[in-house]
Amino acid sequence: MRAMILAAGRGERMRPLTDQLPKPLLSVAGKPLIVWHIEKLKAAGITEIVINHAWLGDQLEAALGDGQQFGVQIAWSPEAPGGLETAGGIRQALPLLGEEPFWVVNGDIWLAGDYGPLLCPLPAAALGHLWLVANPPQHPAGDFALTQGRVAIKTADQPSYTFSGLACYRPEAFAEEPLGRAPLRPLFERWIAAGQLAGACVDRDWEDVGTPARLAALDARLRQEQGA
Repeated sequence: MRAMILAAGRGERMRPLTDQLPKPLLSVAGKPLIVWHIEKLKAAGITEIVINHAWLGDQLEAALGDGQQFGVQIAWSPEAPGGLETAGGIRQALPLLGEEPFWVVNGDIWLAGDYGPLLCPLPAAALGHLWLVANPPQHPAGDFALTQGRVAIKTADQPSYTFSGLACYRPEAFAEEPLGRAPLRPLFERWIAAGQLAGACVDRDWEDVGTPARLAALDARLRQEQGA
């Protein structure tokens, strides 16, 4: 099984920190966000990793190289300035991801704990599986509902949850999509309508590291936990 780390975003909300540094290289507890992901994927047994980039991608390649220093193999999927959005980036990287289901993780999130227990097989009829978390203060309305292990469009009378940025997909879910810039939400909605998007909740410390304030708060929390 392979994994893809999404690292092509400009990081507008994180400016000015991202004016000279790509967001996945911002550090928490002395380690770049993307390195936390690489190490956790490696610990879970995933050693073939694809990383896309658009903004300051040369810095990412210079810092991580071919992955040898982490005991993994990194393949790079460069994108044009401005990036391809999530679905477009995955579609472009498909030739690097193989023919089996693959995992995708947003490069700018934090999820506590090992990834191993979360890397479960996809249900036979599903094109994807999303891990959802409790809605954070900055996103109280959430993204989706859950119904018997399937992701559903949220309604006023159902609990809602937030997409964590960790998911598993089948290659065929993207194979027929045209190359080019494309968001992921329309594909989710199509798969939901067809009953092909599985999901579950993960009860762990999670953070969308989208602003300097949230980055600083996560850094302080992790350093306190480590006794630094």
